[in-house]
Amino acid sequence: MEALSRVGRGYAQKFEASFSGSPNMVKVCHFISGDLWAGAEVMAFSLLKELQEFSEIDVAAIVFNEGRLALELRNADVPIFVVDEHSTSFYALVFQIRSLVQKLSPDVIHSHRYKENILAFLARGFRRKPRLIATQHGMPEGGSKRLLSKGRFVSGLNKFLLAKHFDSLVVVSDDMRQTYIQELGFNPQKVHTIHNGIELPARAKHHNTESGITVGSAGRFFPVKDYPLMVEIARTIKEKGYPVAFELAGDGPQRDIIGERISSYGLDDAFLLKGHVEDMADFYAGIDVFLNTSVHEGIPMSILEAMSYGLPVVAPKVGGIMEIITDEVDGFLIKDRNPMAFAEKIIFLEDNPEILNKMGRAAMVKVEEEYSAGAMAEKYLNLYFKAHLAGSPKKRK
Repeated sequence: MEALSRVGRGYAQKFEASFSGSPNMVKVCHFISGDLWAGAEVMAFSLLKELQEFSEIDVAAIVFNEGRLALELRNADVPIFVVDEHSTSFYALVFQIRSLVQKLSPDVIHSHRYKENILAFLARGFRRKPRLIATQHGMPEGGSKRLLSKGRFVSGLNKFLLAKHFDSLVVVSDDMRQTYIQELGFNPQKVHTIHNGIELPARAKHHNTESGITVGSAGRFFPVKDYPLMVEIARTIKEKGYPVAFELAGDGPQRDIIGERISSYGLDDAFLLKGHVEDMADFYAGIDVFLNTSVHEGIPMSILEAMSYGLPVVAPKVGGIMEIITDEVDGFLIKDRNPMAFAEKIIFLEDNPEILNKMGRAAMVKVEEEYSAGAMAEKYLNLYFKAHLAGSPKKRK
């Protein structure tokens, strides 16, 4: 297996031994790229870590890149194989994954994102076992014109495989579920909503706004996130003379566009691009309000994380965000994309620190009660068992 990374080879024996399973356990193997540390990776890590606490299930992961996800999974003692997708051809990659799956004989393969879904199908083929489950973490994002044709083919292939050959599709919001059923024609019985869950932090935020507040956001700098709108909001608030600072954590192809707009508006002293942030706990501790400007979202991990730290959220009324935020209770939902509409709510929170803190406490309680990683893991566990039982041979009477 030439594509196994050096570190991945060292974990091979542990992986196989830990994933040997018992006759009474359901064996589940996750497929995930691991090239990023974004919402899907954070969710997958939290899920795998929580699933290890259940005695009824044996979990492992096949990861296609060395990176933070692989490191975090090892630190959590989750058995993994790293198959380096960059050091082999696609056909060799498929062959190696098929060999691993045949050797490990999982009952369920749980895949994340398009590439992983396609590889999961190719690893299984047209057999009934292992059962295939995929999680769709968000609605499809548009690509460049150069990649549009390829992207359309991959997207179409992914939808075909999910609809015809996967046993279950998990979406992270009811809004997404309705899209897959009503617009894409998926069988309602195969599409399940399981909201993302997160590990709860040990500390929460108390906001002291005497010297002004700091508004923050975090994510990949892609068009669907619309961070240029965040700059427009900052400009609007500055023109009104309010002492509000802005911080944006993350990176991506729109970084130059965002940076140039910040400079052109004279916001360099008020708007900080922090780049990749390793310790998000410190980031959330340093801001007072979390701002989301996305065109569409599923259930953003960044919003759940911010709420868990006691931060009220100002966000557009789109997608799964409407399922997280209760307007005027733990944040504000903005109906249009007018910078002034966002700015007015941020200014209101700056002027009313007692309401800011009250909303922050409500946000924290909501995440604790409804969006914990443990609650998410229990729902996935039930789905794994349902899929496994559906694929088991029926006894003759």
